[in-house]
Amino acid sequence: MKTRISILHWTPRILCILAILFISLFALDSFGPGQPLGQQILAFLIHLIPSFVLLALLILAWYREYLGGWIFLLIGLGFSPIIFLHNFRMNHSEWMSLGIVLMITFPFVLVGILFILSHYYKKRHESGG
Repeated sequence: MKTRISILHWTPRILCILAILFISLFALDSFGPGQPLGQQILAFLIHLIPSFVLLALLILAWYREYLGGWIFLLIGLGFSPIIFLHNFRMNHSEWMSLGIVLMITFPFVLVGILFILSHYYKKRHESGG
């Protein structure tokens, strides 16, 4: 019983950290030849803003699973059409765009669901039900 609670407690947290690290990789596009290093570092930090926001939301969800779970679920679902349309305009492929959406937003949908499940599972077992 305690093992299930522990797995359900840690899985969304670890998955969210990995998803944020994945999103952060896109900021590496800021580095390239032809620009001063200071400009590249500034661009890198600007590109990391979404990762910083997601990290702040992870900290919130760490302590308030229910609220954080819903926020991650809404972020994942809310950004899916935006990311799909953006990529579809670039590559004109529905399947490729759908794959990109699944890679970028699905982990956050899953994290949201897992945080919510963890909240309810812990609540149910704390009350002895």
